[in-house]
Amino acid sequence: MNTKLNLLQAYPFQRLRDLFKGTTANPAYAPINLSIGEPKHATPPLIKQALVDNLAGLANYPTTLGSPALREAIAQWIARRYGIAALDPETEILPVTGSREALFAFAQVVVDSSQTKPVVISPNPFYQIYEGAALLAGAEPYFLNTLPVNQHAMDFASVPSDVLKRTQLVYLCSPGNPSGKVMSLAQWQTVFDLSDQYGFVIAADECYSEIYFDENQPPLGALQAASQLKRDNKNLVVFSSLSKRSNVPGMRSGFVAGDANIIEKFALYRTYHGCAMNPAVQAASMAAWNDEAHVIENRRLYAEKFAAVTPLLSEVLDVALPDAAFYLWAKIKLQAGSSLSDTEFALRLYRDFNVMVLPGSYLARKVHNINPGENFVRLALVASLDECLEAANRIQNLYK
Repeated sequence: MNTKLNLLQAYPFQRLRDLFKGTTANPAYAPINLSIGEPKHATPPLIKQALVDNLAGLANYPTTLGSPALREAIAQWIARRYGIAALDPETEILPVTGSREALFAFAQVVVDSSQTKPVVISPNPFYQIYEGAALLAGAEPYFLNTLPVNQHAMDFASVPSDVLKRTQLVYLCSPGNPSGKVMSLAQWQTVFDLSDQYGFVIAADECYSEIYFDENQPPLGALQAASQLKRDNKNLVVFSSLSKRSNVPGMRSGFVAGDANIIEKFALYRTYHGCAMNPAVQAASMAAWNDEAHVIENRRLYAEKFAAVTPLLSEVLDVALPDAAFYLWAKIKLQAGSSLSDTEFALRLYRDFNVMVLPGSYLARKVHNINPGENFVRLALVASLDECLEAANRIQNLYK
């Protein structure tokens, strides 16, 4: 067996199951699960219909590159969404079966393990795929704490030069998971400059880019930042997904876009990897990328929940509306004489009120004796408005 598998830590949701093992939730309350970021809004009918109308495509082997029509639809969506020149759909765009598998596979392509101690940098807290991808590619994960005191920004100035010299890949997530913070143009400038200096590849995870609260201020994207800074997309690849945007997490559809040279190598890898997208899913994906009405309605539903729930939770937790995404990253307020940890908070909330949230420490690693997720919990407002309000009331009752 691959001995690198022994380096992997338990996934956060497995750790949560282990935490709850042997504990019975209060049967007086209906269960409410805010621990996992799985969209619960209805899948738009136009996507379902496109899927049904193209089931004949199941009789054909799909190509790794996807259909020209799908790549063109993605190119046009990127141009509309970010106000930039359309990318070349032939060389700069590749459909993928969800951003998760692509983010993992990407490290296997980019990391050259024959080099001495290659490094992959990621934020901390972070999406756990980044760490696993780095380890299985033969690289050393290097975590940059993103603490609230610096607005969840990654402090690249703190990274030693010898680490940057060995860095081959940097994962960035904007809007961030779990913080919901959006990177500024100045922050992108810093990363681009370092990439130019040290030659590392940037993997920009933007799967939450379409969940935000002001229709006039969509989150800045990496390709958009590069365009505004009048630079090309060298060493930059963006990952996006329909799962959150269009409420189709089970469809497994997204794209990677950016540096044509890297996309070419990634496509070669995927030819052998066998990740071509189902033809019916390609057709449904085109329908999704070509329509914005359902996305606007999706944002309205999230905005309604955040507006109703955040003030209630702020009475007992240190929490505020994020820049984007559908998470609340809440710090536990400790009462006089209390030492309630994030894991104890999650366990009590489950045991006494049948509400599941994710301890923040499960989403981070201890660096410089600090786990930046400690004493935080992540709440995914994916359930219905009524359920989210009920969960907020139960959290308030936990403090009584």
